[in-house]
Amino acid sequence: MRLALHQPDQAGNVGTIMRLAACLGVPLDVIEPCGFPWGDRALRRAGMDYAEIANVTRHADWARFDSALTGRLVLFTTQAAVRLPEARFESKDVLLFGSESAGVPEAVHERADLRVRIPQVQGTRSLNLAVAAGIGIAEALRQVGALP
Repeated sequence: MRLALHQPDQAGNVGTIMRLAACLGVPLDVIEPCGFPWGDRALRRAGMDYAEIANVTRHADWARFDSALTGRLVLFTTQAAVRLPEARFESKDVLLFGSESAGVPEAVHERADLRVRIPQVQGTRSLNLAVAAGIGIAEALRQVGALP
């Protein structure tokens, strides 16, 4: 199982997700361009020393990421019909999260093998990217019996 971020905007969120990935033993793919310089201070501060042990692969663009993809692409999006409690995950899934400001383009929505929504109370727009990634990967790993 892998986490993937599509053109993230905020270095602090990416650093936090790098820490999450390191702690759960899950590889992380970052699809560029990012909305910040890769060596940004906020990235280092949020990732702490976990950034050094995180298994991170940076992809220059969507096409390069997609061409290297193995397993199902599971997109987490507020536009999905499948709620997280009803989603069924597989051990080779790649869980994709869009940028904080724009999500993912329509072509990425269409490419996804499964689109999942984390339930929220009515009237709220979306969760923080790092929070959503934590909720999504924890449930997916739990389902496949791969929590550390």
